[in-house]
Amino acid sequence: MQRRTLQGIIYLALCLLVLSSCSKFRKIQKSDDIDYKYESAVKYYGEEDYYRASLLFEEVIPLLRGRPEAEDAQLKFAYCYFHQKQYILSAHYFRTFYTTYSRSTKAEEAEYMYAYSLYKQSPNANLDQTSTMEAITAMQTFLNKHPKSEFSTEADKLIGDMQEKLEQKAFDNAKQYHKLARYKAALISFDNFRQGYPDSDFMEQVHFLEIESQFFLAEASIQSKKLERYKETLSRYESFVDTYPESEYLSRAQNYYEQSRDKVAELSSNL
Repeated sequence: MQRRTLQGIIYLALCLLVLSSCSKFRKIQKSDDIDYKYESAVKYYGEEDYYRASLLFEEVIPLLRGRPEAEDAQLKFAYCYFHQKQYILSAHYFRTFYTTYSRSTKAEEAEYMYAYSLYKQSPNANLDQTSTMEAITAMQTFLNKHPKSEFSTEADKLIGDMQEKLEQKAFDNAKQYHKLARYKAALISFDNFRQGYPDSDFMEQVHFLEIESQFFLAEASIQSKKLERYKETLSRYESFVDTYPESEYLSRAQNYYEQSRDKVAELSSNL
């Protein structure tokens, strides 16, 4: 019984505290004192109450125009959205800051945070990567403009992370064509992958899947195209063996090679 009473008292106290806090915040919002509103916004920001801080900054920023506090308010406003994980909005307001205050000592930081906000909204590798490419462009633009920035090392790392994501996406797309038995499309995608990511860790597997795709394409081809496509399987196998003589895929690749060799001999004898 006493425990329930204590819980009830604590709950009531919390409710009163919340109501008091809301009442205080509404009074600040209704105030016509710009300095009071700005100082309150900064206080909420320092307490990591980014939602209330953002509401107050949004109200005072137009009224602070021309004053020294305007710059600080605009930057903190952008960070409010960043800390709330609203990265589309934070990217917008960081860009607003560095275009508005291009001579500010904080402009470089804001430009980096614009790119970083785009990075933070980049999706997993299995989803569309349009925003990832946008983030890479923004981060590279930042590095080109500020090569000696304190953020340059981190920016380089983030670009690397995003490029790995694009690499994974490109590999997965090519494998999906292969899985769906769309072998022509798979071969084109694997070829594009090799050109785009020549140092990829997936390269050995890509070479093997090209052999497999080429073999199955030959198998499914009309008679007039079979000989040419089986010969291409042989050529891909020879390149694969030269490059990966101890590959884990070697025995499977050799099986496609032997079948293709027999098919080439048979088709050639019928010419």
